[in-house]
Parts: sequence; structure tokens; C-alpha cells
Amino acid sequence: MTGWLLILSLLVLGGILSTLGDRLGTKVGKARLSIFKLRPKRTAVLITVLTGSIISAISFAIMVAFNSQLRVGLFELEGIQAKIKDSEKELKTLEKNLYALRSGDVVITSGQSLVTKTIKIDTKDDIKKEIEGILQKANLYAFNLTKINKSKYRRILLIRKDHIENLERIIADRRSWVVSIKSAGNILRGETYVYAFPEVTLNKNITRKGEVIASENISLSDSESDSDSIRNKIKLLLSSTLAEVKRRGSLSSELKINANQINNLGKELVNRKRGDIQILARAINNSQSADKVPISLELKYLDKVEKNNTK
Repeated sequence: MTGWLLILSLLVLGGILSTLGDRLGTKVGKARLSIFKLRPKRTAVLITVLTGSIISAISFAIMVAFNSQLRVGLFELEGIQAKIKDSEKELKTLEKNLYALRSGDVVITSGQSLVTKTIKIDTKDDIKKEIEGILQKANLYAFNLTKINKSKYRRILLIRKDHIENLERIIADRRSWVVSIKSAGNILRGETYVYAFPEVTLNKNITRKGEVIASENISLSDSESDSDSIRNKIKLLLSSTLAEVKRRGSLSSELKINANQINNLGKELVNRKRGDIQILARAINNSQSADKVPISLELKYLDKVEKNNTK
């Protein structure tokens, strides 16, 4: 119902009801009726007042029934205002974090691991001691990142009690587990508390010593043996290797590799000029879920051309 139609309906209804109320009051006065032992004149006044109240109530009911905005304003306004305020707070926090992120003031990002450790509990008496040691390391790491000049060391890590209790139940089965303490949000330098949560994963073997994790073929020619092309091939191999160990369940976000080896390998490929070669990423030793996987890069010559032949 549109606003004008609602107003017109109220005017018509109000006129009808007021006319009926006036006539009813007049009849009550002429009939000299009495309600609640009131005098007839006062009874007529009471009837007129009640009729006016009924008119107001009906008008109000019609407006509420047919105008959703009015219903919201009357009955939901306080809740909506509270949600506006909450949204403004969230927006300000988001703007603050975004500005800090651009300014380089965010020292811990949401989901960042503060500490990761592989544990295996032999007796239940060791559970609380082991967890407390992990939390102390996470707290120290977080404090060193957030502290400002002359900050005195203290406990700033906050983790829900039920999360800790759930962690205790999981790791009590004497299997090997990887426990990570992760930040629950972006943390700025100087903040006094860091909210975090534990994440636990069953530990498993990721690589075996000597196995080839990934490989990349490269065909060298006078036009494709420049350093940029070779560098891109090596980057692609490293990305494939990291993706493979992550697929297997590695919790590490990077590989462990000797930078000098990469440089020497790149120089060797540039100097070779021609030939079909396969670059291998080989595991140096056994690694588990929490380990940074160490690899070495090797060249496998696929053609019959001698290694030192540059023709």
C-alpha cells in the first residue's frame, strides 16, 4: 500500500469512527446512561474518550500492518542500530588493518604459524608439559614480533580452553602428531594480545632419501638457451616440487635448497647451448610433515651429444 493511499484510508476511517463516536456519545447523554456509577454527562465524555482511543488504536494498527518500514522503525530499530554500530567497528578494524598492511605494520598475518612441532606422547603425564612448552615457544615468537622498544616480556598468547582440551585428547593416542599454533587474525606491532588456535595433523613421511620428486625437460638451442628462459624453467621445477610435497601433506611453505647449486646449474645450462636435458629435483634425505624438505637439482642428459660439446 502506497503512502498516499494509506493516508487517505486513515482519513476516511477516522472520519467514520469519529462520527460514530460522537453519535454514540450523544445517544448515551440523551439516554442518561451511567457506567461505573458515573454521572450521565461524565459517562458520555468517557464514551467519547474511549471512541477516540479506539480510532487511534485502529489507525496505528493499520499503519503497522501495511507499512513495513514503520514496523521496522518501531520494533527493530534498536537491534538494527546495534548492527550498524557493529558493522562500523568491523569496517574501522578492516580499514586499520588494511592501512597497516600497506604501511608494513602488520607483523603477524591471519593463519600464520607461530610454532610448529612434531610430538609423540608416551605417557599421559607428558601431555600438559609438552603443550605448555609449545605454547611458550609460540608466545615468545609472537612477543618478539609485536614488541616495541623496551617492551617487557610477558604472556600475550590467548587460546580458548576448549581448544587446548581438544588438543590434549587428540595427541594422547601415542601416535606421532604435528602441532601448529596459528594466529586467529592480523596482528599489528605493539598490540598487547595475540588470539590463536591450535591445529593438529597426523605426522607422516613426505619424501624418501634419493627419490625424484619432480622433473622438468628443457631443449636447449641458440634461441632458447638464454639465462631468462633457463631461470624460468628452474622456477617452474621448484614450484612443481613444492606443490608435490604439499600434496603429500607437507606443512612447510618452502623448500630447503642450496642457492649456489642453482646458480652453478644455470651457468652450466647457459654454457651448453644445445641439447635435450631433464632437470631433476631429488630429495636429499627422508622428511616428515613438519620438515622443510631439502632437495638437490641434478641434470640428466637425454641426447647423445657429449656434455662438453658446444657445437
